[in-house]
Amino acid sequence: MQLQVQNSLSTDIDTIFEFYDMAIAYQKKVFNKHWQGFSREMVQIEIDENRQYKILVDGVVACVFAVTFNDQLIWGERDHDAIYIHRIVTHPEFRGYSFVKEIIKWAKDYTTKNDIKFIRMDTWADNEKLLEYYTGCGFDYVGVVTMEKTDGLPKHYEGISLSLFEIAL
Repeated sequence: MQLQVQNSLSTDIDTIFEFYDMAIAYQKKVFNKHWQGFSREMVQIEIDENRQYKILVDGVVACVFAVTFNDQLIWGERDHDAIYIHRIVTHPEFRGYSFVKEIIKWAKDYTTKNDIKFIRMDTWADNEKLLEYYTGCGFDYVGVVTMEKTDGLPKHYEGISLSLFEIAL
């Protein structure tokens, strides 16, 4: 099996949104919250800025994720020296491949090359299954934040509480 992490291209945007649709359908089945959808413009900007990625397994897109380098609305005063991982979606045929661990390996390499001190992510504070999974992947739980100001964030962030995770390097 050959696994590669690559920047997504503009030609991948339909695939990315197919993955988001699959994720939303899955979230509706297994949890009481779900994403509200994303803007194509936002994803295109991520692609243009080389912040949208895909994981290929033997040349097939198996997972997508995005990164950013600032996340002030969520991380507040802690928003510095970090890469923030968002919207990890694995195609159902590739569940169980431990892509979060692969993303962490990729992010550790990226942070080393770019003098970044933290790998961070967030998820719904009441999603016990994901909280346990992320700590099992090596993230430290660092607290909960309740979202008040959400201008610039997707709609599903309005009024929610998020668990915050990081790996200090």
